[in-house]
Amino acid sequence: MPHRHNLATIEDYRPLIGSAVVERIREKADMLRGLHVAHINSTYYGGGVAEILSPLTLLMNSVGVMTGWRVIQGAPDFFSITKKMHNALQGGAINLSPRKCRIYEDIVYENAVRNHLHDHDFVIVHDPQPLPMVVNYKKNCPWVWRCHLDLTNPHRELWEYLLQFIELHDAVVLSLEEYRQRLRTPQLFFKPCIDPFSIKNRDMTAENIRERLDHYHIPTDLPIVTQISRFDRWKDPAGVIEAFRLAREEVPCTLVLLGNVATDDPEGGEVYTSLLDQREERIIIISRQDTALVNALQRHAAVVIQKSLREGFGLTVTEAMWKGAAVIGGNAGGISYQIEDGVNGFLVSTIEEAADRIVRLIRDKDLRSSLGKAAREQVRENFLMTRLLEDYLDLFASFETIFRLRDGEEA
Repeated sequence: MPHRHNLATIEDYRPLIGSAVVERIREKADMLRGLHVAHINSTYYGGGVAEILSPLTLLMNSVGVMTGWRVIQGAPDFFSITKKMHNALQGGAINLSPRKCRIYEDIVYENAVRNHLHDHDFVIVHDPQPLPMVVNYKKNCPWVWRCHLDLTNPHRELWEYLLQFIELHDAVVLSLEEYRQRLRTPQLFFKPCIDPFSIKNRDMTAENIRERLDHYHIPTDLPIVTQISRFDRWKDPAGVIEAFRLAREEVPCTLVLLGNVATDDPEGGEVYTSLLDQREERIIIISRQDTALVNALQRHAAVVIQKSLREGFGLTVTEAMWKGAAVIGGNAGGISYQIEDGVNGFLVSTIEEAADRIVRLIRDKDLRSSLGKAAREQVRENFLMTRLLEDYLDLFASFETIFRLRDGEEA
């Protein structure tokens, strides 16, 4: 007998967000039924963009908006260049040579040849990797650039170079108002969201949690402190280790750093390797793509930390908050829009502050519980995938072209 597929639909969200919100979203989607949308990014897994697009594209299809997901391909040289661009857009340095620009544009052109985007009603381009695709098509529909990065201080030479592509788009979507840039193109602001029904976020039994931790030989005799994120210098894993070492001078505990290396991030392996000599019995460093392990760690840990120095939004924070975890986040980017310091978690700016909050949380179970309850409610109200779906439906409906298509007129 064939396996029955069970994809989450908007109806599954009704107990979480209420019937009124579900019906409002359904009405908006009905106005756009049959719309053909393509999302384009640079990897199917590893990192927040893929985490968003996987459930978002399925949810869009479930309400009648025909939505595809394309992923560009490239040689290592291409992804090395786009990683440098990623870092530079968040304030890092880059040597923007003509050779780098030529490789970047040539590989994107190759992907444009492979992908046929002429018959869509909307094209959504995510982050800098596929950004120049817009120049390789005769635009027959609105194109939107969705940048997920922290743009508070982008490298000016790189930004000026990318403007030639950015301003060919019909709208730019950023995560936060503070990332706004001087553009002719209209800018909107969509905070990212999570899928509560994914393997990473759905409820887990105590038995299943124990099985995952045992499988990776993670000891549970002491309180666990964990950071779960890509191996990326902006996530400051070295700073987490230093904060942990300070904290365990006062409270016994175990640190678990769990991460992965995204296919579009050639620096990830270097960061992971650089941490390995820090390993010891109570400092466990794991590189695995195991979403059930992520879920188990976030649910079991006494403290979940995300000590980012730069952060477009920080979905690992959202995921942990949804599970009712006590979360310590770096006071950077979108983390500060999720955590209200001392109310549903803690915000920190230094290693010493991180160590102090770890000690406080390990010592105070009631504090962990109260912060965790408030954290889950924050996510339920603001950061579930239906809210992002509604943001996109509102964006689509805002274009006059869509109404002409809906009414059967020639665009």
